[in-house]
Amino acid sequence: MSATTLEPTPADVHQYDFSRLKPYQHPPESKADLPWAELVTLDLEDYHRSGGKERLAKQLEHAVHHVGFFYVKNFGLTQEQVDQQFTLAQSFFELPVEEKEKYEVNYAAADYNGWRRPGRHTQGGVKDNIEMYNFAKFTKDFEGKYQHPDLLKAHLPEIETFHRALHANVVLPLLRLFAIILQLPDEEYLSRQHTYEEKSEDHFRYMLYYPRTEEEWKNSNYGKGGGHTDLGTVTLLFRQPVAGLQILGEDNNWTYVSAQPGTITVNLADTISHLTGGWLKSSVHRVVAPPDDQRQYKRTGLLYFARPHNKTVLAPITDSPVLQKAGVQPRFDKLVTMEEWVRAKQTLQLNPEIAKKRWAEKGDGTVEVLAGFHDRRYKE
Repeated sequence: MSATTLEPTPADVHQYDFSRLKPYQHPPESKADLPWAELVTLDLEDYHRSGGKERLAKQLEHAVHHVGFFYVKNFGLTQEQVDQQFTLAQSFFELPVEEKEKYEVNYAAADYNGWRRPGRHTQGGVKDNIEMYNFAKFTKDFEGKYQHPDLLKAHLPEIETFHRALHANVVLPLLRLFAIILQLPDEEYLSRQHTYEEKSEDHFRYMLYYPRTEEEWKNSNYGKGGGHTDLGTVTLLFRQPVAGLQILGEDNNWTYVSAQPGTITVNLADTISHLTGGWLKSSVHRVVAPPDDQRQYKRTGLLYFARPHNKTVLAPITDSPVLQKAGVQPRFDKLVTMEEWVRAKQTLQLNPEIAKKRWAEKGDGTVEVLAGFHDRRYKE
């Protein structure tokens, strides 16, 4: 028998080359007149200039204490690299379900990494329209733990480069800016809790919101009941122009986050708030129905979720003059590690039946996540 039948053909080897994948194209921007949030934009090129960190920290102070959202630009990745990740996300979501489900997440174990199918949660009798795929960090702790479809395996080097660049070029500099804002004597205090190589649950995500019919949007209250905070340190969201992301301001009003060219949208999340007794603001946000002129489009997202090491204890930092003056208090009634927090919050996020039962226990629109800390429902 000829051995040639066992050899991959050139077409097989190169079938996932970017030249053979359908390039991702953003939908057109909405022409609707929407109430846009006014957010500060940090130019990370200034970070390495003389006095740059201090200038950026001053520019950022109000945003991290009162808003919880801002933009960054000049983050060390080319537009081509960003576009390639959108193309991979699009190509992955177009794979057959029977291929994607081989890589489905372990919901019961509260493990977020892998493929999460749409339709597992129901609101107003309407199943959710969100599909996602999460990549764990590219470290020895996760080596060999997760398998990927051939499409993604062919591009793991680029995905790892992207993953590590976001951590090094955006997350760590921001943590040093937070330390300056908090007047910590050690500028590296927070960044040392977020080193890339040590075990933590950071992950990079491809995310897709499918279009809905008008009836489906109406029955789900147009997504207005989805207000939430993220569970980690910061979330990085790449620009995509389908309007829907809203933030809840201190005036208790919702405003839209616009898609600024060449930027990443950053929001602070629960963990950094736990570490500062709530002084750094974990922003409340939601994704609502797009405007009428964008309802027919899919909404594709690239996101990076940064989290501290699993062993990090989520108690307020003690040597910050800013936090001392504010008199912040712990947000848990016992010592809680990041690993415990992640498991508790993701158990609620990944298991609708458990979440439904737990939310119903008190009946006051709150749920105890862990050790006396409660999540609550937000204004619709």
